[in-house]
Amino acid sequence: MSGYRKLGRRSDQRKAMLRAMTTYLLENGQIKTTLSRAKEVAPIAEKMVTLAKKNDLASYRQALSFITKEDVAKKLFTEIGPKYADRNGGYTRVVKIGPRRGDAAEMAIVQLV
Repeated sequence: MSGYRKLGRRSDQRKAMLRAMTTYLLENGQIKTTLSRAKEVAPIAEKMVTLAKKNDLASYRQALSFITKEDVAKKLFTEIGPKYADRNGGYTRVVKIGPRRGDAAEMAIVQLV
């Protein structure tokens, strides 16, 4: 877990939220969220892709312990990992998309490159 943004949550809620967002990002390729959440999710997703590149049982189980859906973990190791096999890091991109209408929170899109 990255330790510097608390995101207005207790640690258990924060971890659950980041797990869910990482799972959704790996499942769909991109998510739209606030900038601070995006900056927290990106490095976690990068770590998951790095695990998938190792492609052994230990790293699969390590990824499963964080990702909430088993089919997303399978997709991570069969499709996403091999796709980035020749790339050294930088698997995600955070793009700012301006303020949210309701509360003017800075919004961003996190996507797998």
